[in-house]
Amino acid sequence: MLTTTAARALAVLRISLGFTFLWAFLDKTFGWNYATPAERAWLNGGSPTKGFLSGVEVGPFQGFFNDIAGQAWADWLFMLGLLGIGVALILGIGMRIAAGAATVMLVLMWFAEFPPAQTNAAGEATHSTNPFMDYHLIYAIGAIVTALTYAGHTWGLGRQWARLPLVQRNPWLI
Repeated sequence: MLTTTAARALAVLRISLGFTFLWAFLDKTFGWNYATPAERAWLNGGSPTKGFLSGVEVGPFQGFFNDIAGQAWADWLFMLGLLGIGVALILGIGMRIAAGAATVMLVLMWFAEFPPAQTNAAGEATHSTNPFMDYHLIYAIGAIVTALTYAGHTWGLGRQWARLPLVQRNPWLI
């Protein structure tokens, strides 16, 4: 049983996580000069995956991430994931799917940065601050917690979503 205050705190966590994903989508799409300069915006022909994935310098999947950097299918999958996860979390609908997709995306990003490594392939320090836990895993845990606690029901459309006949027939869509 959740208290009203706990339900509201979980709703704030859900909306905050959703905004993090949606903001990344918007900045990479339009180049609002936060993480993405205007000239590298997706709408201006930039690749949302190229900069990050081509810069992977460490870990067992370095070659894989370098190879998919800038590929059109990777760009589309990444951007659709950011948008879908962000909207679902903000609205409080499809929380299980959003949490699963967020976890997959964030774990892949964790592997791309590979926090356990103290040095990169060139032998330079990675400046990893923790050999395991980092913000990617914390965000994934947050998404899972909000889905498991029905955080979409507070300040979201979760209750209405759960009443839809399609969702009632397929509870995994909650």
